[in-house]
Amino acid sequence: MFVIPPDLATFVAASVLLAFVPGPDLLFVLTESMLRGRRAGLVATMGLCTGLIVHVGAVALGVAALVQASPMAFAGLRYAGAAYLVYLAWRAFRAAATPLSPDEIAQASLRAIYARAVTMNVTNPKVAIFFLAFLPQFADVERGSLTGQMLILGAMFMICSLVCFAVVTWLATWIGGWVRRQPERQAGLNRMASFVFVALAAKLAL
Repeated sequence: MFVIPPDLATFVAASVLLAFVPGPDLLFVLTESMLRGRRAGLVATMGLCTGLIVHVGAVALGVAALVQASPMAFAGLRYAGAAYLVYLAWRAFRAAATPLSPDEIAQASLRAIYARAVTMNVTNPKVAIFFLAFLPQFADVERGSLTGQMLILGAMFMICSLVCFAVVTWLATWIGGWVRRQPERQAGLNRMASFVFVALAAKLAL
């Protein structure tokens, strides 16, 4: 039977701190929230947390260890993620600067945002390697199934990420409200997002 580890508070605190560390996921939520509003930011958050399910499952079942042991597999997944970020940068750079009404913002393709978030997270091998190094530190073979423990710890990490990204979404929406009302401001934010995606792609590839 699985028993909650005594250092659960430490795990939660570390998860919260790590969720707020600037990275591709946090920047993606921030950008979508500022461009399209709170709903888009929350949908992006849900997509990223869905991607975490894949990584947690992979670590729990030992697949991440196989990827880490195979330089070719790791490189292939890394370059796939970098290529996708470049594609996002290209789309952001070409996005037209048009004033959006609240109704038009609400009608944005939330399904596409969700799919983009899932793809970004799943194709980032560093997330799997992170879980491979992080989760086992809080699991104990004497407390039951290691796979079960890591699945539960992974679920708790996802809840922490969900809450933290929701806070980021709320703040970004408040800041970005004035941006969406002016085409020039929106164009500038699109260009900024494009450069951010390119920088993230270069960092991931290298």
